[in-house]
Amino acid sequence: MAKKFYSGFVSLVGKPNVGKSTLMNCLIGEKIAIISNKPQTTRNKITSILTKDDYQVVFIDTPGIHKPKSKLGNYMVKSAETSLNEVDVVLMLVEPSEKVWEMDNYVIEKLKNVKTPVVLVINKVDTVEKEVLLKVIDTYRGLYNFTEIVPVSALKGENTETLLSVIKKYLPEGPQYFPSDMVTDQPERQIASEIIREKALRLLQDEIPHGIAVEITSMKKRQDKNLVDVQATIYCERDSHKGIIIGKQGSMLKKIGTYARQDIENLLGSPINLQLWIKVKKDWRDSDFLLKNFGYDSKNI
Repeated sequence: MAKKFYSGFVSLVGKPNVGKSTLMNCLIGEKIAIISNKPQTTRNKITSILTKDDYQVVFIDTPGIHKPKSKLGNYMVKSAETSLNEVDVVLMLVEPSEKVWEMDNYVIEKLKNVKTPVVLVINKVDTVEKEVLLKVIDTYRGLYNFTEIVPVSALKGENTETLLSVIKKYLPEGPQYFPSDMVTDQPERQIASEIIREKALRLLQDEIPHGIAVEITSMKKRQDKNLVDVQATIYCERDSHKGIIIGKQGSMLKKIGTYARQDIENLLGSPINLQLWIKVKKDWRDSDFLLKNFGYDSKNI
């Protein structure tokens, strides 16, 4: 008799900077989504895959739900909200605070319209005492009939195995959608561009990163040696931002490239020659044409 196999899709939702990408990377065991302490780091739905002997989970990391201030913001929120009705399990991530943020209430209101099992994941529990955590659990129990509540620390990997056990309970019997060794459906070019954007998010001033997009214009392996030539363009919205990204005598751009090169080499499994260019595209976050060019096409949501 054939062994039963379970598979399904799991969406991670919540307000910006609550740790969705960190949790997904932790559950997968590899870095798929970029991480930053700045909100709205994730812009697209990012798919990653976890395959075990008897089940496969396809995780969808969504952009943080927030009040959009541009067409890019509208795209991000729409991308997050549409995932709620397309999956087998929804993980709603919150922080261990007794205060329920406006965006958390907004997400809960959206969840009231879905029939999918919703698991409340209280992240960052390593930052509070147990008494506070119990109060947080009581608070959220009063707001929504969550299928289960699981406290975790994505950063430290605490209680994540319990979370996986809970997820598995709600997976239907189904096929293995992806090969066992596949951890993401994202093209290498897209991951590489996101790696560069992550380094910029970490190194640049607060007012600049959300106005940045990265395009890999060329990625070619040299025929005569084990080396991949990668050319990328960093787009910003202001002439003044261009100078800051380049830095004094090119120091900031060099630093972004140095940090990005390490991760991209790990991704490709090969040394790379990375060249970065800077271009100004004013107000690209409100341009339908440029948003589509950068991969944020609302028709694909």
